[in-house]
Amino acid sequence: MYTFSNKLRLSAFVLMIVGVLGLGYGFLSAPATVEQAKAIVADAHHGDDHGEVARAHEEHHDASHDEHLLHQLQNKPWSALYVAAFFFMMIALGTLAFYAIQIVSQAGWSPLLFRVMEGITAYLVPGTILVFVILVLSGVHMNHLFVWMDPEVAAHDELIQGKSGYLNLPFFLIRAIIYIAGWAAYRHFSRKFSLAQDTAEDNSNYRKNFRISAGFLVFFLVSESMMSWDWIMSLDPHWYSTLFGWYVFASMFVSGITTIALIAIYLKSRGFLEEVNDSHIHDLAKFMFGISIFWTYLWFSQFMLIWYSNIPEEVTYFITRIEDYALPFFGMVVLNFLFPVLVLMNSDYKRLNWFVVMTGIVVLIGHYLDVYNMVMPATVGDQWFIGVAEIGGVLFFLGLFIYVVFTALTKAPLVPKRNPYIEESRHFHY
Repeated sequence: MYTFSNKLRLSAFVLMIVGVLGLGYGFLSAPATVEQAKAIVADAHHGDDHGEVARAHEEHHDASHDEHLLHQLQNKPWSALYVAAFFFMMIALGTLAFYAIQIVSQAGWSPLLFRVMEGITAYLVPGTILVFVILVLSGVHMNHLFVWMDPEVAAHDELIQGKSGYLNLPFFLIRAIIYIAGWAAYRHFSRKFSLAQDTAEDNSNYRKNFRISAGFLVFFLVSESMMSWDWIMSLDPHWYSTLFGWYVFASMFVSGITTIALIAIYLKSRGFLEEVNDSHIHDLAKFMFGISIFWTYLWFSQFMLIWYSNIPEEVTYFITRIEDYALPFFGMVVLNFLFPVLVLMNSDYKRLNWFVVMTGIVVLIGHYLDVYNMVMPATVGDQWFIGVAEIGGVLFFLGLFIYVVFTALTKAPLVPKRNPYIEESRHFHY
């Protein structure tokens, strides 16, 4: 049985405390009035001619623009919170999908890693609940993340009005509850059948797990796409992409697989999972390599088709990101594609734990930036920078993630005892 070390537990609590302080600073430093917002922008242009800045502001910004600037700056800590909450939630959800695929495909290489996957997916319930709380707070106008939720904006926006049959708060929250309930129910029963199989005399629990996993994957394909539209794409309610659900899926899938590899390597370094060998890590690294290419294919397809067609309501999404977010927008392509492809192309490197860990950390940073690029341009516009609130959000949810996942790992043996494919997994060599 795995024991949650006091050092790691303490580290998780320290991360959460520091994260809360960082987020608290972000909220406390956010402007409360238009005048404070203008002062913050003026400080940001400290090196400019303040007279010129002021005159330009008077000429080009009316009261509605000032109010918009205030909302952007007030959104900044909320956006930092939301990006971090969604990122860690999607790691758990991506892992859950990978776990279900392993069961349905009756994979023989991966059962030794099932308890690691089950530990990661333990974060799904608290993670989705926290995201849901942020959605509810947006619905009661605690922030301005989702502009379509603002009645004043919707009243003067024909496009938002045309989508009101789908983008309305009651239906939005009902859909969210259905997604979360479906994911949580599958995780609960799959874990239950997995543990029951350890002491069973036949494979009936495994067969039950197989059936519900097949059903879950159908539900997941639909719910994940709709979740992506609701929780991310509707931040830009004028824009849409038919590839967006797949794009978000690729990001969460590779992030989940990467986290499985990192935790498995950590546990091996602590003397656990002794039967997990270099071939298991090699296969996880192959998935990291392959899904990174898949993510890039979707990123390029979405970008190239919209750029080539040059339809105004579509291309505005990328104009904003290229003009105001060039470094994180193109930087994430380097982190999510060029780096893992160049580093993991060699088969031998996939067997080196330190190499996989280094690559995994870079990939996770890259996909955090991916979520950052999906959220921030719609919520804070050009008033962005990665500051205390963003770092605080990452630290808080990282600490919470570590605490929940490693606590879950202590609840059951790390090696499934009666999985039908456990012996094949023990003797797996590539």
